[in-house]
Amino acid sequence: MEVLEMTEKELAAIMIDIYTDLQRIQKAQDREKELSNQLRKAKAKLEALGIVTGNLIIE
Repeated sequence: MEVLEMTEKELAAIMIDIYTDLQRIQKAQDREKELSNQLRKAKAKLEALGIVTGNLIIE
């Protein structure tokens, strides 16, 4: 199995994306709609990496 490491700059870019996404939810006029959009985006990114999102559902 190949080990992939993330650089500090790559990690920083991901954290900036997360931070700005959370701000978008906070500032949105329709928070539920924005939250749904952000969840769809995250799910698509995870599935593109081969991660099954069904196992990540919090009830």
